[in-house]
Amino acid sequence: MANETVLNGRYRLVAQQGSGGMAVIYKAIDQALGRTVAVKILRPSLTNDPAFLARFRNEARSVANLAHPNIVTVHDVGSDGPTHYIVMEFVEGTDLKKIIKTDGALPIDRALNLGIQICNGIGFAHRAGLVHADVKPQNMLVTKDDIVKVTDFGIAQALSDTQPGEKQQVVWGSPHYFAPEQARGEKPTPASDVYSIGIVLFEMLTGRLPYTGANQQELALAHIRDRIPMVTEFNPNVPESLARIVYKTMSKEPASRYRMADQLGHILTGYRDHGRDETVQQPRPSAPTIAPTVPNMPSVPTQPPASPVSTQLPPPPPVPGWQQQTWQQGSGQQRIPLPQGVEPLPTQRYDLAPQAPNSPYQQARPQQPSPFAAQQHANTQGMGGQQNVSGNTSQLFTPPYPQRPTRQEVPSPLDIVTILLAILAFFAVACLIPLYIAVFQARLGG
Repeated sequence: MANETVLNGRYRLVAQQGSGGMAVIYKAIDQALGRTVAVKILRPSLTNDPAFLARFRNEARSVANLAHPNIVTVHDVGSDGPTHYIVMEFVEGTDLKKIIKTDGALPIDRALNLGIQICNGIGFAHRAGLVHADVKPQNMLVTKDDIVKVTDFGIAQALSDTQPGEKQQVVWGSPHYFAPEQARGEKPTPASDVYSIGIVLFEMLTGRLPYTGANQQELALAHIRDRIPMVTEFNPNVPESLARIVYKTMSKEPASRYRMADQLGHILTGYRDHGRDETVQQPRPSAPTIAPTVPNMPSVPTQPPASPVSTQLPPPPPVPGWQQQTWQQGSGQQRIPLPQGVEPLPTQRYDLAPQAPNSPYQQARPQQPSPFAAQQHANTQGMGGQQNVSGNTSQLFTPPYPQRPTRQEVPSPLDIVTILLAILAFFAVACLIPLYIAVFQARLGG
């Protein structure tokens, strides 16, 4: 019978594709342009109200101006006698509800990809001033390439504006996806669409709906009063950060959600591109530290032990035929082995911080010979030579091998300033010489 039906002599109905509470969808051929289209014919129960039909045509014209890859394109709207229809782009694929029923919970990457496309399409309509008002997976067509096409813009909005009491008799928007304010009979807003997108995300990630009820009233009360479930309660494989995003979209109050679908789409895109990598990233173990080996010295552990121990290195074992000399370091004593008959050489101590003038340390500090001169003197005396060493704890003893020269001291800031001032003075005087010459010549000329 459908093959014999031609609307307005142009759209030949081929086969029924689906049906809902508000319309029946047919695959049709546009005989004027020779292309396949989808024709949605409104149910007769909705076409008796002229106000609704006028509102429906206005919504259809607004949707026809939306050109977006994630929105089903509207080609035409019209009527043939009592039959009112809307002609749309024909999408080869299936709706998202059938995919969820077949596959259950979708992989996280696929759910994110589909959710971002849904937000892109509905967000584009929000920027144009349109509210979908009937967001549900039955209105999300998915192609074989996983491209989402959002459909059924405007019909639910037109119905809610012109026939608010009709939604009690006609299922124009599934109560499973109602926002709490829609369940209370309030006008839907972009935040209402965001809530419904959150329910769709929940269903894609868990394979089930967050709220259940025996009838529309129970479902409406569940959306208004029941505790918001977390995605991780039903699918622990979902990362906590993604579950919190979905939880926010399902907030009871519109002000607590994302304002528009675009904003939610940006959040999901940022999570997909950056946030998920940070969620699964684990801290890398630090590379082990290799301690240098010291001859005749016990090894020092690179990691601190559980109990506190002294950081002082233990003294080396005594060597036969060597005498022991001691010197102070803090509160401990260290022994340095020297050959028998050789006294340790004095070494000048270099302070990194300057001492206060006339300090007791400077007054009591003896003048010590250079360690290289002392070493040369020790070599001339032979190994049995003796050196007179004064007992001062501020002195360090060096082993009988040449020391490395100390680092050259960095000039103090005062020396640099003095040099700069001298250079400036030189240039000032040099600049005055031509002036003196000019004055002298002027006088001679006079």
